[in-house]
Amino acid sequence: MRIGLLTGGGDCPGLNAVIRSVTKSLINLCGAEVIGIEDGFLGLIERRVRPLDWRAVGGILATGGTILGTSNSATPFAWQGQDVSPAVMAYAAELGLDGLVVIGGDGTMTIAERMGRLGLPVVGVPKTIDNDIEGTERSFGFDTAVATVTEALERVQTTGQSHSRVMIVETMGRYAGWIALEAGVAGAADIILIPEAEYDIETVAGVCRERESRQRFTVICIAEGAKPVGGTWTVDRRIETSPDPIRLGGVAHALRAQLQPHLHSEVRATVLGHVQRGGSPTPFDRVLATLYGHHAAHLVRDQQWGQMVTLQGGQLGSIPLNHVAGRNRLVTPTHPLWVCAREIGVSFGERSVIS
Repeated sequence: MRIGLLTGGGDCPGLNAVIRSVTKSLINLCGAEVIGIEDGFLGLIERRVRPLDWRAVGGILATGGTILGTSNSATPFAWQGQDVSPAVMAYAAELGLDGLVVIGGDGTMTIAERMGRLGLPVVGVPKTIDNDIEGTERSFGFDTAVATVTEALERVQTTGQSHSRVMIVETMGRYAGWIALEAGVAGAADIILIPEAEYDIETVAGVCRERESRQRFTVICIAEGAKPVGGTWTVDRRIETSPDPIRLGGVAHALRAQLQPHLHSEVRATVLGHVQRGGSPTPFDRVLATLYGHHAAHLVRDQQWGQMVTLQGGQLGSIPLNHVAGRNRLVTPTHPLWVCAREIGVSFGERSVIS
């Protein structure tokens, strides 16, 4: 058995742990030969691969990033304006691949599902710091990102206290608020603004003013996809060659400009950006990534193609890729953490909620 392995989309702590787990498990379970594909689907387009054996994946468990490289703008179905999927399928056949393990987020899973429909056997492993992949309650990389954001919130709180400031910290997360919600609660943010609840600037300003009179500081955790009532996303730039061309960013600075005229306190904004993606994965993410890779290897051994590894109710399983492609898992108003945050006094900037 010869199996290809690639990492697609953005980088993420824990990718190397999955690469290691898939490779070692496949070698042990069925004596498979594992072929690493460089830079995601770009490696299949540009014919760049390398063998992965026991030695190649040694010592990488705690290393951030991906030894294979990745790309978030290479799709065989629209590469430089052309559909090169027939050439990619021909190259996979030339390599003698019996299947492909694809590690990535919803965009990567969408591409994988389409490749599967063309006849390439595929198994998916969910990867994203955003935790927004449909069908799985936890993706590796999320815990590491939350830890990074939590530390940042703790740090800005001390400087906010010292200078009587309103401190805004912007997180990643795209159109889902999981990072902002979990890190906001862990980092004791006073206001958490997420895409799932449009914020009212007067409500946010009201919370800040009330705190000016008694606490001297306010910490706001805002997701990059948050937007005001009746407003739109704050778009940093567009990359037309990417499967998802919109790149969000800068909402913290937009909020600062909106808030400052309403307050006596100085308002400062910090955009964390890619520091949330970097560094060594937490122990939780190392274990989760290892379990995901091991389960993916079992799916390959049992020829359960067209499936993505999932975690539901604390149990590993799988769902069809076509149940994942093109979908996002969002925070719901009834989620226990959202309910808990409201009831301990966190404001989400909503008009109907009085803090």
